[in-house]
Amino acid sequence: MLRLQGEARVIASSPSLEVSSASVKLSEAVGIYMRLKGQGRPDTFHRAAERSCGYVIEACGDKHLDAYTKADANKFRDALIKRGVAGSSITRIFGTVRAITNFAASELELTLTNPFNGVYYDREAGVSDRNPIPADALSEVQRQCRQMDDDIRWLVALVSDTGMRLAEAAGMVKEDIERRPAGSLVVRVRPHPWRRLKTKGSERLVPLEGVARWAAERLLSRPDLCG
Repeated sequence: MLRLQGEARVIASSPSLEVSSASVKLSEAVGIYMRLKGQGRPDTFHRAAERSCGYVIEACGDKHLDAYTKADANKFRDALIKRGVAGSSITRIFGTVRAITNFAASELELTLTNPFNGVYYDREAGVSDRNPIPADALSEVQRQCRQMDDDIRWLVALVSDTGMRLAEAAGMVKEDIERRPAGSLVVRVRPHPWRRLKTKGSERLVPLEGVARWAAERLLSRPDLCG
């Protein structure tokens, strides 16, 4: 069984959870979903499932899947808005709840009209545009990276001139940096046991130019750093 704790998180899912198709509550649906689809998935996958359905249970109760109504879905939406959740985050949360209820219903051959479909809300609410960093500010950051010249600044420099995600740069090792025959440098962005990639398409080769190349050269020159 699953229960709520703190920030509407659903926890304690049992890997051997068995439920009757005549009595499938949302908390049980979460257990089914994570047991069958959560194998080998990152913690963020499990937390998203638990948190999203936890919000539903907190707002509307832990009901059988076919007992939820459009009024419940609207109440759930209103609760998220009251929390100050941005429209883009509401979209993700509703998407997770729909996926879990649809998956559990399919696995147990339940006929279900998903009330969490087609719920209206302002998808732009609370969403702010991300403006690019001004070129002069970026140049000043890169200048200070060269001046301070330590491993933290190398990391900042790599990100600043490549567009790599911070987690990608922080999780790389020396062997990920490759020197090509013509003398150019590239970094191979790939998964490691200690660092997953955000998507499968994130695996790629990134050319190292400018201050990113300087940072990579500094990294390669340090034999004391882990390979």
